[in-house]
Amino acid sequence: MRTFDGGAGDVDHNAIGSTYAAHRRSDERIAQVIAEALGGARTVLNVGAGTGSYETAAHTITAVEPSPAMRVRRPAGLATAIDAVAEDLPFSDGQFDAAMTLFSVHQWSDAEAGLREMRRVTRGPVVVLTCDPARVRDFWLYEYAPDVLETEARRYPPLDRLAAALGGTTTVRPVPVPLDCTDGFNEAYYGRPELLLNPEARQACSAWSFVDDRARQDFDTSLRRALGSGAWDEAFGHLRGRPTYDGSLVLLRATP
Repeated sequence: MRTFDGGAGDVDHNAIGSTYAAHRRSDERIAQVIAEALGGARTVLNVGAGTGSYETAAHTITAVEPSPAMRVRRPAGLATAIDAVAEDLPFSDGQFDAAMTLFSVHQWSDAEAGLREMRRVTRGPVVVLTCDPARVRDFWLYEYAPDVLETEARRYPPLDRLAAALGGTTTVRPVPVPLDCTDGFNEAYYGRPELLLNPEARQACSAWSFVDDRARQDFDTSLRRALGSGAWDEAFGHLRGRPTYDGSLVLLRATP
């Protein structure tokens, strides 16, 4: 199923894409976790590749991205992304050493079908960076923008469903979020709440596109008030000095 700008998920990438590359940059510490999961793979399939975050020269990457708004924003040095969807990959069985999908599976129309396709075309590990919906609401943002995190919790598939679709042996590894994380998903700002007052930073996180202008304005007003009064720091100020945050971010690694 194709929607909005020709992409295959529930997000209009024309709307969020203009700020995505600037605020959703690879974080080297998260990149290390992904690299460890991929191991010594030479050929790697990246499904829902977007603008190419976490693609490195250490692997021969084949990128799949159905959204033209995201494909056009891929840096010139990266592989040109193939226009295809996860649920119908145009590759032969076992074609790749490994495969990955990063912050993408929650946008697919059929996550299980897409993961089964990734398993079909991959002879080694399939790596999925996602968020545990059972933990999304634990983040302080829920107090100020509950509709945003309700949206996230609803969109992220439960981990047991993902593991069942992948088959084989699946491990789940929590991924600590660094305080100065350069990949601007919501929890990346756990100790830097002021940065979420930037509309462009919020725009680069797709969950914000599911709430209306009134909800965004209410969030802005309430967080500014809490920061000005000291209420945020009284409740959550300890996070400003915490080097990492153990939130909902996880990495699944499935082997046949």
